[in-house]
Amino acid sequence: MKKLLLVAAIVALAPMSAMAVDGTINVTGQVTASTCKINNAVSPATIDVVLPTVSTTSLNANAVTAGNKAFTIALSECGALTQAVTYFEQGANTLANGNLKSNGTANNVQVRLLNNDLTAIDVSKASTLQNSKPVAISSGAANLNYWAQYYAIGQATAGTVTTSVQFTMQYQ
Repeated sequence: MKKLLLVAAIVALAPMSAMAVDGTINVTGQVTASTCKINNAVSPATIDVVLPTVSTTSLNANAVTAGNKAFTIALSECGALTQAVTYFEQGANTLANGNLKSNGTANNVQVRLLNNDLTAIDVSKASTLQNSKPVAISSGAANLNYWAQYYAIGQATAGTVTTSVQFTMQYQ
């Protein structure tokens, strides 16, 4: 009988030890009532960037770049927001070196994104580590200017270069 009471006491106390609290996780965030229009459209926006045609001789070795093409993410109707930065989402076209994989027929060619000051954006990193530059929003508008360029990973072969990347605007 004593053994049965002892077993019953142990069984009754066992769940209590599993319910011990080891810590607390506090989660905070902010939801804004206002976001901006992107290129005069309601999100999601599509921005087409057509790189210039270049010769394979201009992409003849690893880390050689060519064909810079500017593009802009134009924000408007931003309300009281004061700053914006673009987060380029990691996805199927994201490479470990931070560039974008080409799904075209040209070989040894990737696409690199650059800030307006021509510093590279590393799409493989988290949003705060990509080196995407924040821009001030003034009078409810801002232009985030970027560049796209071909990036060789060896002697390029002739063919098409196609890629895409999704982006998310982050506001303050």
